[in-house]
Amino acid sequence: MRILFATASALALAACAAGPDYVAPEPPQTAAGSFVAAHSAVSADPLKGDWWRLYNDPVLDGLVADALAANTDVRAAVARIERARALLRGSRANQLPQVGLSSGANYGRLPEIQRFPGSDRENWQIDAGLDVNYEADLFGRLSRGVEASRGDLGAAEADADAVRVIIVADTTQAYADAASALERLQVAQRIVALLDQSINLTERRRSLGGATRLDTARIGALRNERQAQVPALQAQRDAALFRLAMLTGRAPAALPPVAAGRTTTLRLSQPIPVGDGAALLARRPDIRVAERQLAAATARIGVATADLYPRITLGASGGSTGTDWGDVFGAGPLRWLVGGLINWAVNPGPARARVAAAEATSREALANFDGAVLRALQETETALSAYGHALDRRTALQAARNEAEAAVNIARARQREGDIDSLALLDAERTFADAEATLAAADAFIADTQIDLFRALGGGWQA
Repeated sequence: MRILFATASALALAACAAGPDYVAPEPPQTAAGSFVAAHSAVSADPLKGDWWRLYNDPVLDGLVADALAANTDVRAAVARIERARALLRGSRANQLPQVGLSSGANYGRLPEIQRFPGSDRENWQIDAGLDVNYEADLFGRLSRGVEASRGDLGAAEADADAVRVIIVADTTQAYADAASALERLQVAQRIVALLDQSINLTERRRSLGGATRLDTARIGALRNERQAQVPALQAQRDAALFRLAMLTGRAPAALPPVAAGRTTTLRLSQPIPVGDGAALLARRPDIRVAERQLAAATARIGVATADLYPRITLGASGGSTGTDWGDVFGAGPLRWLVGGLINWAVNPGPARARVAAAEATSREALANFDGAVLRALQETETALSAYGHALDRRTALQAARNEAEAAVNIARARQREGDIDSLALLDAERTFADAEATLAAADAFIADTQIDLFRALGGGWQA
């Protein structure tokens, strides 16, 4: 046994790993600076990991915590991490000597010529043995396998972080959608109530001869048109709440009532901290997934290359045979054997094909890494642009809404004085209703673009 371990130690010292050593790729230097589409509503301060707390909404904080703890996609990602850890332990165990125990017993009759003098022809035969095998990892097949498994584990951990980013953003999005749908629903109901007042006023003027049935019919048609939007908004709110329940690991009926209590769209009272390109590329989990997959693919080139060289296995075995257990563990016949085995494929064609396939897989992984970097930059710049332009659009819509409100107030006063007819009032009412609804939709869109920006920035997994 000492000979086996001494030989194994000498071979291990002489070993070298086949295949290329991994060197992490560097993103382009131009990607490390400030963002091109930065707006005055964002700052270069570092992004907080718990970015949803910028909304100062304790209900949202609780829902995000529930999603991170109970979401089924997060649980599946954690299970993938556990599987990768188990495979890494298996790869490391392959580097150790493999020890096996064996024993057996049988009862039989020996031919007369094989019987020992003084022994019975019919008797028990008991055998016990110990086998030790060790693969001398001369060319790094096993060490590269460990390296590949370590890369797979890193990719699984980063993938779980990417899932958390998505779940946090989707949970916040569902909560925001439910709140904005309720706010838009209230706007629609308020417009309907205002149009009901206009109908009543027109009916009174009609009774006095100042309006016609056509006037009330026109206002009634506009009122019913706005009323028809109410069920659609209610359906949108229900869908958002059902999605929120699913994301937090609940059945729809189990969603706490407080989750549906917010009546206004999510808004930020401060600029969004976005950092810079270097921080973005270091933070985005999908880039880390691609980098770890590249590391694993590079290590597997070494695994495939090692198959071009001899595989040397050292082994030792010992055991004893007797007619009972006392003979086996006592003075029974003892046997032992020490030796080695060399396997070397005569036809290297299949091994060379596996090396070529592994190299192609590595090139694919490098392309995926470069693509992940470019995609992160594109998504972030697009989200920044959409958010900035959405804010500019909202400013213009707010001014239009204020002007429409002033116009409808003037029109109502002039109609009461008899200066204008009901058609002019109807036009003012329609303009104001459209401005109110459009502004509420713009607020909802701004909340969507904010969350899209946070999603692109890749925060949330740190929690």
